[in-house]
Amino acid sequence: MEVAGAAGGSDVTTPRPSEGDIKTHFKVCRFIIEAGVKLGMNSVPIATACTVYHRFYQSASLQVYEPHLVAMSAIYLAGKVEEQHLRTRDIINVCHRYLNPQSEPLELDSRFWDLRDSVVQCELLILRVLNFQVSFQHPHKYLLHYLVSLQNLLNRHAWRRTPIAKTAWALLRDSYHGSLCLRHPPQHIAVAVLYLAVESYGVEVPGDSGAGKLWWQVFSDDLTKPIIDSIISELLQLYDLEAKCI
Repeated sequence: MEVAGAAGGSDVTTPRPSEGDIKTHFKVCRFIIEAGVKLGMNSVPIATACTVYHRFYQSASLQVYEPHLVAMSAIYLAGKVEEQHLRTRDIINVCHRYLNPQSEPLELDSRFWDLRDSVVQCELLILRVLNFQVSFQHPHKYLLHYLVSLQNLLNRHAWRRTPIAKTAWALLRDSYHGSLCLRHPPQHIAVAVLYLAVESYGVEVPGDSGAGKLWWQVFSDDLTKPIIDSIISELLQLYDLEAKCI
C-alpha cells in the first residue's frame, strides 16, 4: 500500500471541493466503512471514523494529505474515542489487503514500521487540526428511540411485513459516504432516514391527532418537511454518486 506520510501543518482556507474530490471522499469513506466492518467495528465507531475524516478535510486538502492514510488514522482514533480499541497492526493489514487484494500481508519489516509511524503521526495531526474535538453526537441513538416509538404506532402486522428498521439503518450507514453529518443535527438525520424508509414501503403512520401533529413532528419540534426533503435529497445524491464511482 503506497501512502505518503503525514505532512505538518494545516491549510487555512479550503476551496469548494471539486467533483473529483467529492468522488474521492465517497470512495475513501466506503473504504473506511468496509474496512471497519472487516475489523469488527460497531456502527458508532465507524460513524465516528467517517466524521473525523470529513471534518479533517473541511480544513485540509487532498493534494497535501493522502486520504487513505487519513482514513486509517481516523479508524485508529475512532476506536480510542468510542472505546473499541484496535491494534495498529490489524488496521494496517486489513487496509493493505483492501487496497491490494492480491498481495500477501505485510511483513514486520521497515516498510511496516514506517507505515505504522505514519498512521500514528497522522492521528496526532488530525487531533491538532480538529482541536482535539473528536467526540460527536451521532443519529444512531435517536434512530433507535424513534424506531421503538414507530413500532408502537404501527400495528404488528404492518411492522413485520416491511423491513423499515433494516432499511433505515442501511440509509443511515450510507449517509456517512458524504458529509451530511457535518451539516445537519443528528436528530434531523435520524428522522429523515426513517421518513424515507417509511415512504419507500408506502406505510401509513398515524400521527398525534390530539396535538394535530404528523408522526415525524412528534419526534422533533424544530424539524420541518423542507428540512427532511433537503436531507433526503442529499442522501439520494450520494446514491447517484455511487453509480458514477463504479
